[in-house]
This record gives sequence, C-alpha cells and structure tokens, in this order.
Amino acid sequence: MRTVVLTSILLLAASLSADEPQVQLLRIASGLNQPVAITHAGDSRLFITQQSGFIVIFDGTGVLPTPFLDVSSLITCCGERGLLSVAFHPRYRDNGQFFIDYTDRNGDIVIARYSVSSNPNVANASSGSIILKVPHPVNSNHNGGQLQFGRDGFLYAGTGDGGAGGDPPNNAQNTNVLLGKLLRIDVDTSMPYATPPGNPFATGVGGRPEIWAYGLRNPWRFSFDRENGDLWIGDVGQNEWEEIDLQTATSIGGQNYGWRHMEGTHCFNPFSNCQTPALVLPVAEYSHADGCSVTGGYRYRGSSFRRMQGLYFYGDYCSGTIWMLSQQPNGSFASREVLSTNLSISSFGEDANGELYVADLAGAIYQVIDALPLPTPRRRAARP
Repeated sequence: MRTVVLTSILLLAASLSADEPQVQLLRIASGLNQPVAITHAGDSRLFITQQSGFIVIFDGTGVLPTPFLDVSSLITCCGERGLLSVAFHPRYRDNGQFFIDYTDRNGDIVIARYSVSSNPNVANASSGSIILKVPHPVNSNHNGGQLQFGRDGFLYAGTGDGGAGGDPPNNAQNTNVLLGKLLRIDVDTSMPYATPPGNPFATGVGGRPEIWAYGLRNPWRFSFDRENGDLWIGDVGQNEWEEIDLQTATSIGGQNYGWRHMEGTHCFNPFSNCQTPALVLPVAEYSHADGCSVTGGYRYRGSSFRRMQGLYFYGDYCSGTIWMLSQQPNGSFASREVLSTNLSISSFGEDANGELYVADLAGAIYQVIDALPLPTPRRRAARP
C-alpha cells in the first residue's frame, strides 16, 4: 500500500490563519479492490463501490467480509468500465431500495434497481431490475457513472459522451441522445421510471425527456450540497483543461456546459468562436500542468471540522492533488491547492453526518480532516 504524502502547501501550520484548515488524510480502510465510490444509507455505515463488481460495507471498525452486493458476473471491467456507483433511495429505511450504475457485458451503461434482503448488511441479489440502459456501442471510455438523489427526490445520473477523443459524433451537444448528459428521472411514480414534468424536454420536443443538462464530456463525479441543494460537477477534460461546474438549487435545468464547443473556459477545436451566453462556464478549472483527470468532490457540511465548513473539496486522479474552493464576498469562487498526495483519487464521498472521505483506486479509503487544533479562546481580563 502506498503511503500518503501529507504535504500541505498552504504554508507551514504555524503560519496558517486561525480560520484556515490544515488538511490531512486519515486512512480508515485498506486492502480494497479498486474502490471508485463512497456513500451511506442514512446510518453509520459506509458503502464502498468496487469497480470489479462488489459493494462492501465499512462498519466503523473494518470492512465486513461478506459483500453487500456482488454483480461481477453482469459487468465489463475495467479501465473506465465496471460497477461505478450506488445511490440509496431517500426512503431506504422504509422501502429498502437502492440503485447501481454499471457497464454491462456489451459495454452499455445500465442503471438498475435492487432491494436489501432481511439481513441489513446483504442485498437481495435476485431483486435486480434494469430501469434504464444507454447504448455505448463503440468505445470503452467516457461512461460517466455517478448516481445521486437530489433534494427533489429524483434520481440524477451522469453519462459520458461515448468516448474516443473530441466527441466525434458530437453526442454531448445532441439532445436526442443520452450520452454526454446529466439525466433526471422519477423512480417512484411509475415503473421502470417516469419523467419529472419539470425536465427541460419533458414533452419530448427538442430532446430526450430524461435530460436535465447537457454539454458534458465525462461527468465522472458530481454531488449535491446537503445544506442548500446546489449541484457540483467535476467534468473530465480532453487534452488541456479540467473543470468544476456549479448548478444552483434554483436551476430549472437545460444548462449547456459547453463540451465540445469548449474545454473549460477555452474554445475547443474546431470551434474558434465558442463563447456565447448559451454556454455555462465552469466556476473553476486547472490545466494539465497540474493533473489530467478531475475527480469532483463535496462541499463540506460536517460538524467535526469548523474551518472546513462550506469549502468544496475536489482532486485529480493523475497527480493526486487536492484543492478546495472557497466562496468570495462577490459570489465567485477561489481555488487553492491544499494537499499533495500520491493517491490515484477515484472518488470523494460523505457519511450520514456529512464527514468527508476520499478513495484511492489502489485500495484504500481516507477521511479528510483538519489536523490543526482550534485556537484556545482568550479570556477577557478582569476589570480592576
């Protein structure tokens, strides 16, 4: 197992401001097989998705020996394929339903519904039913893979543009295909799913009704801010730029995040005049001098580390760098590098309390912590 380089480049701890966290990583689990996602089911357990087709449970002390779910016989692995994430229904405690995203034996993107068994630590493997399949017939890369439930109770899914390089079919801009999109579906009112009436193409006019936003290259990891419902998307770039997109909770959908007209805030060949008001620019970007594949993260909303409160953490798979975004008084966001590691950062995740974790594809899970103690309050001098 590789050792994490706990190097903060914010300055030495002694010179940090009182409100600035000293970000470090605390390893909590190791020996995993290609962990690519971390989430919870509303209780103290962490559910870890392994790309090879297994979901395992970390119960606070260790990883349970029996997998929660094994779908290894259904998937194609690995590279950018495999079992890619799991999302638990908002009413999981009552209905026991959860949803997984994987690439099947044909390479197609599949979203399937499952149920837990009578044993809360083991799923009912025979309960699986496919609710949505997105054809991905040509290339093995750019599958997306993230599932998340929004505050609206709908299931959101990210899909890549179909692969190769440069999106030759222009899938991301084509609203008649589901590749290169953020999808939003209702998994409750009908089977296998329904279209939320508020989706921008809900009637099927102008695009597929499942589409919520488009113009994405490979939204590998996205998350919702548990406090205000904002949506944060880490969209993997082509050859030069990686980006973080922000969609506020007040969005009515239909955003075009630019690919392949743009890569980050830059025009992408063959488009020389790309910047139009119709394209939504990222709130942060970095060049391939600093990495090669962004891993979107979370805005910290836990209670353990006050100085991390409200900061958005994200990383890069290739360089192992972790950054944080902080909101400025004018509403913009400033990004700064907070940690240099030798991890292959595949995912960030939250527990039920909003504490933050990061996965190393090499086989370990770490908690993101602030290692700097809070300052001791000064006592006011007594009046003479």
